[in-house]
Amino acid sequence: MKPIQLLFSLSSTLLIISGCTLPTVKDTSPSFTIIQSNLDQQGTSITIEFHKGKAHNHPSLAIWLEDLQGNFIQTLFATRYVATGIYGYGELASGKWKPEPGRAVRPASLPYWLHKRGQQTGRIPDLPTPENPLPDALTSATPTGNFRLNTRADRTLPRQFRLLMEINQPWDSNHYWTNNKFPDDYNYNTSLQPAVVYAATIDLDSEIDEYHLNPIGHSHWSGKNGLLYTNLTTLTTALQIADRIIVRVERQVP
Repeated sequence: MKPIQLLFSLSSTLLIISGCTLPTVKDTSPSFTIIQSNLDQQGTSITIEFHKGKAHNHPSLAIWLEDLQGNFIQTLFATRYVATGIYGYGELASGKWKPEPGRAVRPASLPYWLHKRGQQTGRIPDLPTPENPLPDALTSATPTGNFRLNTRADRTLPRQFRLLMEINQPWDSNHYWTNNKFPDDYNYNTSLQPAVVYAATIDLDSEIDEYHLNPIGHSHWSGKNGLLYTNLTTLTTALQIADRIIVRVERQVP
């Protein structure tokens, strides 16, 4: 038998022994950064699974709870920049930045949460500062992609409540929210497309195992108030920061 024929014969035999073909394995499962917050508390256990969207690019976000009447209960998590008032680019003066971390005041970052948080603290809006930051147990660096947040409420929650998330990316313009839309509004120009608010109503008496957060509106474009604007038709990439957000809540016996 010639060498080439012998090599072909051996290769065929190996393929028959191994099942004729070699399978192609493609791992399509997303990888997640695991974040833990407030786990030293004794309240309801909550897991939030964030799948990034195609426009995701280091957003600021906050996640919190409120009752069905819209009364603030507590913050579960916020990204570190907005939770401390120290951003990746510090503010030298209005509209001037230094290329290093430093203090900045950005009321347009997450206005809906900042005003809701003020219901608890009495300061509206309640922007965290380096002197008065959010507790470390509730913060982390901004996740660069998909993440899973394992957290707990401070106490036993009502049988029905709402879980909300607000998310925003700076300098995120589109055909409607342009750089010159409000040329004299400095705070608007740090955000452009406004923050998007997502929500789900949780019912601990139901048989539902998981909930999906859906967009319910956007915040004020420069943070001047805590209103929710429900018309989302002018938003584009702001709605593509998140692809889907799944919430799982520990069942509680009444």
